[in-house]
Amino acid sequence: MDSKYRFFSAAALLLLFCSLTVAQTPAHYEPKLESLDQHPLPQWYAGAKLGIFIHWGLYSVPGWAPITHPDHDFSSNDYIKYDPYAEWYLNTMRVPGSPTAQYHREHYGADFNYYDFAPVFNRESKQWDPDKMAAIFREAGARYVVLTSKHHEGFTLWPSKTPNPNPSLPASKLHAERDLVGELTTAVQKQGLKMGLYYSGGYDWTFNTGPIEIDEDYEAVKPESKAYGDYAFAQIHELIDRYHPAVLWNDIDWPRTGNALQVEADYYNTVPDGVIDDRFGIKHSDFTSPEYEKKDQISEKKWEECRGLGRSFGYNRAEGENETIVLGDLIALLVDIVSKNGNLLLDVGPEADGTIPPVQMERLKALGAWLKQNGEAIYDTTPWERAVGKSSEGDDLRFTRKGNDLYVTILGSPKGKTVSIMELPLHAELTVTMLGEQEPLVANPAGHALKVNLPEKLKGNYA
Repeated sequence: MDSKYRFFSAAALLLLFCSLTVAQTPAHYEPKLESLDQHPLPQWYAGAKLGIFIHWGLYSVPGWAPITHPDHDFSSNDYIKYDPYAEWYLNTMRVPGSPTAQYHREHYGADFNYYDFAPVFNRESKQWDPDKMAAIFREAGARYVVLTSKHHEGFTLWPSKTPNPNPSLPASKLHAERDLVGELTTAVQKQGLKMGLYYSGGYDWTFNTGPIEIDEDYEAVKPESKAYGDYAFAQIHELIDRYHPAVLWNDIDWPRTGNALQVEADYYNTVPDGVIDDRFGIKHSDFTSPEYEKKDQISEKKWEECRGLGRSFGYNRAEGENETIVLGDLIALLVDIVSKNGNLLLDVGPEADGTIPPVQMERLKALGAWLKQNGEAIYDTTPWERAVGKSSEGDDLRFTRKGNDLYVTILGSPKGKTVSIMELPLHAELTVTMLGEQEPLVANPAGHALKVNLPEKLKGNYA
């Protein structure tokens, strides 16, 4: 088979031969690290490359956060007071002097309880169409979806059967009336996508209310009582047994009283081809989960970058074009992540009625159009011997690989009518094509580079 060099209008990447070769799957997993570590990374997840994160809950009703800290400098002295994450509304509204506290006072009154948003959320979410939402994600090119089943506020998006011992909150304000988890799971699977679930195991503000005001509080506010450990253990088993999520995405940590090893063993025994993130507080995971971060080089361990289309994960009505990632940067981000053995878990923040904001919809549509032309260089690829390159003309390049095919993605518009790729293994017989074009391109060795003549008119945009 001839070696092929393929160019496409997005960033290309080549995955190294990473950690897909693992020990044979045991027939039964035990709650021990050595047993959990035998779990192989499923091929569906390794090849998926793009997932959609959904942050949706009571915080979607006020849907507001200050548009500060664009670089997500979590260690900044005033980050907690000016938290740009709208899903942290309950915490930030209780921080004295915070913009969110002022916003809440002005719009709802000082005595309005956060959990009084529950009937509003239930009323608004009746308008939501899960099939429409799932189709949007498929058109965006996603291969899997992860929904927040319970965020730090403790409100669940399914009618949980596990009693919450908080005496001040009626059950009607602790879970959604509709089974939003179940309905979206069905709709997503009908679109041929995998469905995953997020669960906030480390924080539940119905147990340890906080608020978090200083850095030390991040640890102090984690509930560690036996009552909470039992509660979290029971709820996550509801999710596992009822919905069989393809991704079990825990956040912050897991209570020491909640037996994380047993949770993970039970999950693998129920969903053998599922995956687990690295936020359970134990030394086992199928992937790592950096947040608003990028890697400098190829990672041997599978990783998944999670970030919002804007600065917040939850819906923030204060965000617009200036706070939302530029389309070219979004395409380049995906290509760069994939070239380094990562997936992109791209977050949308729906309004309370499930509507995805127009500025986010625009990004999703453009991303889907780009992937329709160039997805061959993204899906089911592996890293090459290097992720990053520079052409002689000055183009930023990313590499990916599939079988004998090498994909080279030019980030942005080419700087000239040719692209000369350095340090390639040049074979006597090779074919160079561009995704979206039928005819092979003219390519010839030029010193230590392969010089490729580009078409006069390039199809597609952004890369």
